[in-house]
Amino acid sequence: MTLDTLLALMAFALVSSITPGPNNLMVLTSGANFGMRRTLPHLLGISLGHAFMVLLLGLGLGEVFVAWPPAHTLLKAASLAYMLWLAWKIAHAAAPEGGAGTGKPFTFLQAAAFQWVNPKAWIMGVTAVTVYAAPGGGALGAALVALAFCATNFPSVSVWAWMGTQVARWLRDPARLRAFNWTMAVLLIASMVPVLFG
Repeated sequence: MTLDTLLALMAFALVSSITPGPNNLMVLTSGANFGMRRTLPHLLGISLGHAFMVLLLGLGLGEVFVAWPPAHTLLKAASLAYMLWLAWKIAHAAAPEGGAGTGKPFTFLQAAAFQWVNPKAWIMGVTAVTVYAAPGGGALGAALVALAFCATNFPSVSVWAWMGTQVARWLRDPARLRAFNWTMAVLLIASMVPVLFG
């Protein structure tokens, strides 16, 4: 991989990682509800889980979708069902009375596993492997693409979690917290529309 290609890959990984999407909306919500320290496993799970997924895509997993197109439809259906469940959990993260939140932040493994049903993560990974990994680059090419995502993704999702912590004081009011969580739930579902139906 040339330096120009590597820089272009890093730019793509940064822009696609920091723009709004399911992961960023979820860590924004987690930062607001649970704080930065308790959101850290979620952040690491996203970054390392997505990098692992990209590595496997680069090693040939993406060929499954070419060989068996119904796999793509099944992934979309599973993604939509899971996102609806997550949106419901986010919307109900605040107790009806008082400001104490119910529920727990995502664990490392939950966040890593989430990448497999996150359509934006799939599009980012498939695009990067297709465009930036040299044909026949094998494991090294796949590893470089995965490392580029890992290096840019963690700071990107951390920014969103930090933004959540900054609004946490304003969200101490139970009505505001409820409104925030419902807004985040609706935005999470809305973030799926272009990916699933575009």
